[in-house]
Amino acid sequence: MRNILVTGANGQLGNEIRILAKEDKTNIYHFTDVAELDICNEEQVEKFVADHSIDLIINCAAYTAVDKAEDNPEACEMLNATAPLYLANAARKHNASLIHVSTDYVFDGRAYIPYTEDMECTPASVYGKTKRQGEENILSTGCKAIIIRTAWLYSEFGNNFVKTMLRLGSEREKLTVIFDQTGTPTYALDLARAIMHIAGGTFTEGIYHYTNEGVCSWYDFTKEILRQSGISACQVAPIHTGEYPAKAQRPFYSVLDKTKIKETFGISIPHWTEALAECLANMNK
Repeated sequence: MRNILVTGANGQLGNEIRILAKEDKTNIYHFTDVAELDICNEEQVEKFVADHSIDLIINCAAYTAVDKAEDNPEACEMLNATAPLYLANAARKHNASLIHVSTDYVFDGRAYIPYTEDMECTPASVYGKTKRQGEENILSTGCKAIIIRTAWLYSEFGNNFVKTMLRLGSEREKLTVIFDQTGTPTYALDLARAIMHIAGGTFTEGIYHYTNEGVCSWYDFTKEILRQSGISACQVAPIHTGEYPAKAQRPFYSVLDKTKIKETFGISIPHWTEALAECLANMNK
């Protein structure tokens, strides 16, 4: 019986872990968001880990408003870089393990082959820089840590690209969507399953990549969302990144190589189109 702390529990990934945890009768879960535990407060983190004899921390909390981060670098750094340091320090002090979720934005997106875990990190946005800083802070403590980088996360919870396209596709006759940014959508439930699988097995420290399988652009993704949802009245037209101005620079190519996580933990990963179908089915339950 282990005590497991899940931070950022009200977000997309945290909510999916909540669902899966109901099936786990062998561990005690402590689901927290800022109201229950402010991970930006070092004393609170230390006290919570000590008082609840935490064995494993799963950090799902992050500042993910990519454009907003450009105007709020201090707040972004606090949640994405400093808070993970507090969690890692507490984990090391109390001999707990840490699973931390990071992002494809630690890369600048200028590659042309899928990014492996050992490729150079050159983040181009405040969000990406603070997430990379968070990784480095965790590794500097020497705590037992697994860092999982993911990308293009969506689910039936909260606000995300899939829900936005479903809404706009139902409201409008035409949508314009960026076609020159390529990556892989990730269903948060699949990532949660992977995390739970890793948490229940041998804790092999390191940095890993996890998204669903396959590659697409935001344009392709939108077309598939509307196709699977039976929304046929809305036309989707491709546009260049430059036609949709944004404050933060996005990676043009952010496909992550998942060989390491599959081989290390024996994980099978669904294709993004299959994952999307499961998510849409869960939305309609």
